[in-house]
Amino acid sequence: MKKALKEKYELLKEKAFTIIYGRDTVAGKLFDLILLGFILVSVFLAIFESIKTVDKHIHTLLVVLEWMITIFFTIEYILRIICTPKWKRYIFSFYGIIDLISILPVYLSFFVVESKFLSIIRILRLLRIFRILDLVQFT
Repeated sequence: MKKALKEKYELLKEKAFTIIYGRDTVAGKLFDLILLGFILVSVFLAIFESIKTVDKHIHTLLVVLEWMITIFFTIEYILRIICTPKWKRYIFSFYGIIDLISILPVYLSFFVVESKFLSIIRILRLLRIFRILDLVQFT
């Protein structure tokens, strides 16, 4: 039983690695497109949130969408840690730190109301576009 469970876990790790890091696979390309879409939507949400008149009318929608996107990025961050062979290296890498910093403000705003100003840090997700588009040399 333990062996079968471990094999399933290893298979999940391999599939996640292929999807997350596999730029030459259909699933990898689709994942990158979805990630790119979420990044752009997240940036627009941060912009709309900063416009008082827009935020006043659709604040609840903006908050719900931001939480959905943050949960997606949190799952993606955890999967990157799980499926990367050298997970400590990823956590302390430039993009690992950017990924963590870009999701923390939303969680902090849940516990500490005064931390709402940190939500602008979510725009750091834009830096992830460079990774997706393989433009690392420009960062």
